[in-house]
Amino acid sequence: MPRPSAGSHHNDKLHVKKGDNVIVLSGKHKGQTGKVLLALPRDQKVVVEGVNVITKNVKPSPANPQGGQERRELALHASKVAIVDPETGKATRIRKQIVDGKKVRVAVGSGKVID
Repeated sequence: MPRPSAGSHHNDKLHVKKGDNVIVLSGKHKGQTGKVLLALPRDQKVVVEGVNVITKNVKPSPANPQGGQERRELALHASKVAIVDPETGKATRIRKQIVDGKKVRVAVGSGKVID
């Protein structure tokens, strides 16, 4: 994927973090949920546990002398996922709020603190 040009208004921020529970909003994996294993803010992508899984043929190597097939998750675009509301279990947006002098993420739907 090409990098944005120097003059673009692209920022390297995501609305999800590693460890968040998310639900897929669109595509062939729509409706699946999982935990974010890896966030790639520069590419605006996330890797979600158990979603977008492929089977890769692996050559034998010193670390894996048998070789064989390996299942691995591929990255999804971050705009395709939303955080799961801890109260309702449905997709929600987040907002930032200051609670006890600390900036935290709050689910817009239920008002529950996510961090």
